[in-house]
Amino acid sequence: MAEVENSKDLISVLWSGADILRSKMDANEYKDYLLGIVFYKYLSDSFLIKVYDLIYDEKPESLKVALDAYKEVLKGESAEELKEQIKAECHYVIEPDLTYTCFADAARNNSFHREQLQKAFNNIEQSNPLFADLFTDIDLYSNRLGTGDQKQSDTVSNLIKEIDKADLLNTDAEILGNAYEYLIGQFASETGKKAGEFYTPQAVSKILTRIAIMGQETKRGLSVYDPCMGSGSLLLNAKKYAKEPNYIKYYGQELNTSTYNLARMNMFLHGIDAENQKLRNGDTLDGDWPTGEETDFNMVLMNPPYSANWSAAVGFLQDERFSEYGVLAPKSKADYAFLLHGLYHLKSNGTMAIVLPHGVLFRGAAEGKIREKLLRSGNIYAVIGLPANLFYNTSIPTCIVVLKKHRDGRDVLFIDASRKFEKSKKQNTMTDEHIDAVVNLYNKRATVEKEAYLASFEDIEKNAFNLNIPRYVDNFEKEEEVDINALLNDMKQTDQEMQRVQAELVSLMKELTSSDNDIMESLNSYIKMIEG
Repeated sequence: MAEVENSKDLISVLWSGADILRSKMDANEYKDYLLGIVFYKYLSDSFLIKVYDLIYDEKPESLKVALDAYKEVLKGESAEELKEQIKAECHYVIEPDLTYTCFADAARNNSFHREQLQKAFNNIEQSNPLFADLFTDIDLYSNRLGTGDQKQSDTVSNLIKEIDKADLLNTDAEILGNAYEYLIGQFASETGKKAGEFYTPQAVSKILTRIAIMGQETKRGLSVYDPCMGSGSLLLNAKKYAKEPNYIKYYGQELNTSTYNLARMNMFLHGIDAENQKLRNGDTLDGDWPTGEETDFNMVLMNPPYSANWSAAVGFLQDERFSEYGVLAPKSKADYAFLLHGLYHLKSNGTMAIVLPHGVLFRGAAEGKIREKLLRSGNIYAVIGLPANLFYNTSIPTCIVVLKKHRDGRDVLFIDASRKFEKSKKQNTMTDEHIDAVVNLYNKRATVEKEAYLASFEDIEKNAFNLNIPRYVDNFEKEEEVDINALLNDMKQTDQEMQRVQAELVSLMKELTSSDNDIMESLNSYIKMIEG
């Protein structure tokens, strides 16, 4: 309970920082400033705590105490030794005057200048390849912050002061990570369609992860891969359900540089060790990755951009990811290209779960040929229809396709979860009860009237390999029969009530008087009209 309250308090403090920027720019811009500066505070505070621990083998009473201890050590002969030690553990070193604690003091004393923070960002980026170009989206010289040096510095200063209210010294990684994830979700809500670039709603993330990890929860060294990782929320969900979360290996790729940086920050804020994460800024389809290290994974999770364009160049027919299918996904619909990429990188005993538009279930031509090949090979394990309007970037209904690399059977489980949602103001939501219901149906893997159908390969073949869910799950609800006689009686009673009210109105109007003849003439004419 205390953790929940602490998390709420932290969220409240961090989110209030957005108010400083909200009037100056839209959410898609100010999210970079807020999340980036929060992350720098995390790096700085973690650094000071670690320094104090190395000096005194205990936690400091405050960050100010830790900073003073750090300054004192730097005056002595052991300064370089301490720096080497801290760099080995944290992968970076922050000079005392570039700590967030120092910036916050300067901000409160009205002596902060944005150049100090820019220098701090540059030093972190240059300290280790892990942090290369991490803060590149934060333009501290933007006119959006104000006109001129002083106003821009003042805006950043106010943001630093507000974020400094967040007590990271006494906040564990899980609470901080959850708060950061919440902020990302709030930004997704505010940015609308642009949210599709970086955010998968938590309900969908939970379903994908719980399904993909099923039967692998106890595996030490579990590997998870998301080739379209966005902010990294799908990858990080594996940590919530694994029995050995500290040993998970995370692999992720993201095309958008800003989103890639957001994912890197998100990983660190969730306490993921540098050696356990391999993230790449690149195009998933145009260049296969990973290739020179671990290349197949226990879990593959994906929420790729729907029906995106890709090159579909003829040379891809020789690419191992696509070559055995004989055709390529259409140039204007890359859905199956993403699916095949993910399947290629799945371990033989692993599970893949991908979110796609419903069109992949029934479209013909090249997509139809790919789908048939997947079904004949037994790769498609389940199809789950999701409610409409779950995502910020589209209102169309989507589905989850679950795939296995090698299995004995070729049956497919169909689940219709299209009605398992609660309607809300902007987007529909799935509650934990809805999520549990879907996962239970998946786990049961049996026909359940109006909810699920376990289709044999013969069933699917008879349907010409069309996987449209209504062909297999009949969720039609017969409407209640209308009692015509009761309806006629209701109409008669309503008519009688209207006549009674009309008679009362006429009676009241006849009692009205006026010395103005024109008014009385109009009133009497109206009464005659009503009386017919």
